[in-house]
Amino acid sequence: MSVVRAMDKTMTCSEFQDTIPDLFEAHADLNAQEHIKACENCAALVRDLEYIASQAKLLLPMHDPSPAVWNNIQQALRHTPGEPPAPLGRK
Repeated sequence: MSVVRAMDKTMTCSEFQDTIPDLFEAHADLNAQEHIKACENCAALVRDLEYIASQAKLLLPMHDPSPAVWNNIQQALRHTPGEPPAPLGRK
């Protein structure tokens, strides 16, 4: 669906919801869409999606654990049951 089609006020909820990914990608003002002005359900959906998108930006990037973590995991996997594990190395 094109972004232009999203401005058609005769659009159904299903048709509008199909355009949402394209509208987000185009950085369109979803609240300016005619369907949103007439449909509270889709307006609420857009508000929820905008909130989720804004909160997702706040997430910290994931970092791989240090090599010491992997070494400790390997040591634990090699551990013989019934014997105390070797002390884990610290950095």
